Amino acid sequence: MTTLALPALHLRQFLALTKPRVVSLIVFTAVIGMFLAVPGAPPAGAVLFGTLGIAFVAGAAAAINCLVEQRIDAVMQRTRIRPLPRGQLTSRQTLAFAVALGALGLWVLFRFVNPLTMWLTLATFVGYAVVYTVLLKPATPQNIVIGGASGAMPPVLGWAAVTGDVPPEALLLFLIIFIWTPPHFWSLALYRRDDYARAALPMLPVTHGRRYTQLMIVLYTLVLLAATLMPYAIRMSGALYLVAAVVLGALFVAYALRLYHAYSDALARRTFRFSIVYLAALFSALLIDHYWR
Repeated sequence: MTTLALPALHLRQFLALTKPRVVSLIVFTAVIGMFLAVPGAPPAGAVLFGTLGIAFVAGAAAAINCLVEQRIDAVMQRTRIRPLPRGQLTSRQTLAFAVALGALGLWVLFRFVNPLTMWLTLATFVGYAVVYTVLLKPATPQNIVIGGASGAMPPVLGWAAVTGDVPPEALLLFLIIFIWTPPHFWSLALYRRDDYARAALPMLPVTHGRRYTQLMIVLYTLVLLAATLMPYAIRMSGALYLVAAVVLGALFVAYALRLYHAYSDALARRTFRFSIVYLAALFSALLIDHYWR
């Protein structure tokens, strides 16, 4: 058996490289984009192959992230259990897996969806695996702000998969996730500050302190609340979504204000977890409203 083989014993480790929980949220927002792109049901083929292709490329990008950051992961409590730091997989195996999975995903998108979706997905891959992971993350505390553009692309990819186009409505979904990403990630960075300091990564709580990061979370959640009202303002959605956006946004702002005035690691952890629920609920409301009207 060569070092490039994928024995059944390692299947769980290869799956872990793809960060399934992160990819599941990526795929969810991409699928929502597919359904929002058309008045009725989107073509089944576009949904099936678009979902598979986007998921494969997202998993490949996650694997490249694990490969590049394996030394950093080894010193961080949150990531030291990943397969590379534990020696369960080699760098060569990880690279081969990522290349194969990514190439398969791009081929599926090009062959069964459309070239635009393939090229946009490739650009997203480069943005996350290279621009964010290699260039931005070790260099600037604004890494998650700039690099968040890649994480905000899934609904655009989903929309393009169904229509072959990227209209303003798709870009609005991009904007919402782009603004959501910093308060989501900084909540995690707050209670993992010591981890990032040990790894010498310039995350905002490390470079600018906890208080400044808490303030930025408040400001971003306020801007996010305003941005989530825009689908209703441009008549992309109706009253049902508007109510959901206001309620969810008010809850997120409340978490941020509490975090600012009465910080604790436990509260930061709850804020981080709520931010995931928030995004899933917001996009679910968009979908329900789309077919409700």
